[in-house]
Formats: sequence, structure tokens, C-alpha cells
Amino acid sequence: MNIQIAHFKSEDKINLTGIIYRNEKETDKILISVHGMVSNCLKRRDEEIANKIGNIGIDLLAFNNRGHDIANYTKKPNGEKVISGTAFEDVKDGYYDIVGAIKFALEKGYKEIYLMGHSLGSTKVVYTYNKILEKEPEILKNIKAILLLSLVDIPTALRIYLNEKFPEILKYAKDMEKAGMENIFMPEKSFIHPVSVKTFLKYARDYQNIDFARYSEKEYDFKEINNIQVPLFMRWGNNRELILQEAGKLCEFLKTKINNSKLDINYIDGANHSYTGKEEQLGSEIERFLKQI
Repeated sequence: MNIQIAHFKSEDKINLTGIIYRNEKETDKILISVHGMVSNCLKRRDEEIANKIGNIGIDLLAFNNRGHDIANYTKKPNGEKVISGTAFEDVKDGYYDIVGAIKFALEKGYKEIYLMGHSLGSTKVVYTYNKILEKEPEILKNIKAILLLSLVDIPTALRIYLNEKFPEILKYAKDMEKAGMENIFMPEKSFIHPVSVKTFLKYARDYQNIDFARYSEKEYDFKEINNIQVPLFMRWGNNRELILQEAGKLCEFLKTKINNSKLDINYIDGANHSYTGKEEQLGSEIERFLKQI
């Protein structure tokens, strides 16, 4: 397998970088991997997945979306620097990054595209798919499957993580916002990672309309996930995974909620949120899924 550096632009013209794991034989199929919080395109998990799906003639593009690592800068077309990274990102910007990656792949000659997200990357994939339905439906003919790894309910998890401290921490964030101090970091242990006031408020207050993982709401219809019209693969771990339910019970519950004729939903026993030590098994399950569609 060959590895190539990829340089391309997001839909709103931000410079992005990634790597392509290419097969020895040319192919028109590629899986695009969207990482989660404080992560980037250099991961053993993506490498193992690339090795497995290479067996069935699929390349893999892993790229740094603007939410990579704790903090970084991106540049606007006019050269203006914009602070970004997990601590400062807006999840909705994931649409521009992912569509940019899709169009880059199409320009490279790929015709069949599989979108895979991990953790917050899964949220970005679901959001982007629904936005494509609305804004650029012509792209849909090239998207052949969606893979969601460890899709989590961040707003609910945040409230439970902070427990009785949530109202106090939320008030602090709002006070800092009023004082024009949105880019300062929240106090330690306000979130699972270092986070700015601005981004904390998005998760705690503003992101309710793009929270697609309301696993605790028994009557929620999972509309956005049910809008997915292609085969759907969903996985979690059951060891220190960032879900409130037992993984097995969550899978059984979602089978009653998600209406997809080619749904492959399960958990990997012993896997944590990042699938550490279980990357090969995850890759094998993804290979099997993609081979069948």
C-alpha cells in the first residue's frame, strides 16, 4: 500500500491536509475518514482499516478537519488567520470540510465514496449528509455508505458529567460571553477536553438542533439518521465508551428506531471509545460490511 500526502480546500476555501492510503492497483472507491475531538489524520485505527479495506479494492483518505488537535489556526482565502481546533471549533463547519474532501476525491477520479466518522466526527458526518440532501443532492449518487463509530450524545453526557455543577459552570460561561471573553479556556474539568467558553456554550446551550444521538429520549424519532438512504454501519465499544447505556442494550434499542434496510449495528466487546487494541477487529468488520454492499 502506498501513502500519499493530500492537499485540498474545504468548501469555504480553508486549506486542509490529509493522507491517502492507496492500493497497488488503481481503484475508483475510497473511504473518507472524519476524526473526532483532539484527534487528527494520523491514527493506527485508520491505518488498520485501510489495510483491511485494501483487500477489497478501496482506498482511504484521512484528513485533518479544522477541529484537529486542541488548538490550531486555519487561514481564510484572504490570508486572515482563524483560531480553530477542538477547543474552538464549530461543528457545523464540518460540512465545509467534508464536502471539500468529497469533491477532492471526485476530482481524483473516485466514483464510489464511503463516509466514516468517529465520535464527534460521526456527528459531523450525519450533519453533513443531511445538509447535502438540502443543498447539493447531486453529490448523493456518489455516496455509497455511511459508517458511524461511537456516535455519542454530547449535550446529555456533558450535563451528567458536570452533574450538580452544570448550572454554575453554564452561568460562568454565559458571564464570560457577556464580557467578550469567548476565547478564554473554561475552568479545568468543565469538559472532557480543554475547551473555550465559546465552544462550551455551543455544546451546553446551542447545539441542541444538531444533536442526533438522543439515546435517552425514548420517543425521539432519530429523523436525521433515518434520512440516510444508503447502507449504514454503526459501532461502539463497551469499555469506557462515552455512552450512558450498556452497549448491547443501546444497539437493541436503536434497531427499533433506525429504519435502514442495510443497517449493520453492533458493539465490539472490550473496545474503548478509541478502539485501542481492537483496531484490527474493527477493520475486519468494516471490510465485511463494505464487501457486502
